[in-house]
Amino acid sequence: MSVTVQSKFSRLAALKPSQRRSITRAREVSDAELNQPRGYLPEVPEGSERLAQLLGAAPARNSFGEHLYLRKWFSGSISVSTSCASPETDFDLATLRLLVPDAPKEVADPRQWLFLDVETTGLAGGTGTYPFLIGVAWWDAAGLEVEQFFMRDHSEEHSVLLALAEQLKERRVLVTFNGKSFDWPLLETRYRMTRSIPVPTTRAHLDFLHPARNLWRIRLGSVRLAELELHVLGWNRGADIISELIPSIYFDFLRGGPPEPLIPIFVHNQMDLRGLAALASRVVSLLASPETHAQDGLEFFGLSRICERRGETVRARNLYARSIELDLPADASRFAKCSLARLAKRDGQFDLAIQLWESVLGASREGLEAFEQLAIHYERRARQLAGAAEISRRALAELRRANRLGLISPRVYRRRKVGFEMRLARLNRKLAGAASQPPLAE
Repeated sequence: MSVTVQSKFSRLAALKPSQRRSITRAREVSDAELNQPRGYLPEVPEGSERLAQLLGAAPARNSFGEHLYLRKWFSGSISVSTSCASPETDFDLATLRLLVPDAPKEVADPRQWLFLDVETTGLAGGTGTYPFLIGVAWWDAAGLEVEQFFMRDHSEEHSVLLALAEQLKERRVLVTFNGKSFDWPLLETRYRMTRSIPVPTTRAHLDFLHPARNLWRIRLGSVRLAELELHVLGWNRGADIISELIPSIYFDFLRGGPPEPLIPIFVHNQMDLRGLAALASRVVSLLASPETHAQDGLEFFGLSRICERRGETVRARNLYARSIELDLPADASRFAKCSLARLAKRDGQFDLAIQLWESVLGASREGLEAFEQLAIHYERRARQLAGAAEISRRALAELRRANRLGLISPRVYRRRKVGFEMRLARLNRKLAGAASQPPLAE
């Protein structure tokens, strides 16, 4: 048997509950078990008590047994430029609906927000992945209150899931970073597999990965939370554990390894929650008051894309125009100009649209779109067939140049070439037909 296969079987064995407590579905623990002394650790790995001492944690009990519980409070300020402190007033509901359309009114109440971050036994998800550490946080007393529920053994999963469900009864607005794609679907699966703990219901789910991509991916490339903390929030979390190592460290603990390597995982989870709270504040502030909080043209550009997707075209136009006034990278500038031209055309401002299209003509995606839009305008609206034909010839010449230099893919070249050739042939037929018509009698 290969080392790789042996390692996989070893991980599965580490997750297997002991025979005396083997369960196929969630069950409530007997009164006798619940009435054990407070320090009682039923069949958990060696080192569990030491881990609790190192963390300042303690066993917590509910109707499904025990798990390790840690609670910490962090002051509001994590950097010079931002804060994770509790907002002093409610949020603007219309602003938050840019993130969650038709969001209920509870979303505007920051006291209803529950931040969530999960550490798991695997990064791929699936029914064999377990959430061994669940961290939640909420704004409180000008700071951030953090709670962590740790699964010392597979048999404690149901206790951990019930602890999270109880928190979601108190705060119904779930807030995550990539939680819509990973954390929450994984937790929903685990709840369903218990067959006894209902999947908690939320009033809304705010996920800040997608607005972060719109706002900062062009500038940073990576929108990992640690990168956003450093370059957007001005907070350097310092030494941090590599996420890919987290599952193996947990499996080593289950097999009787020392508890010390788990400490950085708890700290990592806490930092993720603190970073998420601060990032949420930053994004909401940007959406609510961009002129006050936006720091560069790219942030205006990202906000304009969010507004356009939500149908806020007036705000989108203003933000696109503001971003163009500032220094934007060439690609973003062309995209902003084409987007603003599209909106101006929709509003009947054809002179502005023409000006913007003419400023981006070229072999880029936006430049080729501009050629096409100008040809359509001159043919259908301005009724200038010769102008439309000239634009089409220029587009074909630009396409041939771009193809020769390898600036565009062969697929795009062929598709665009066929389109402009067909347009030019039609225009030439119209021009020939107009030329053959006898002059009108005076």
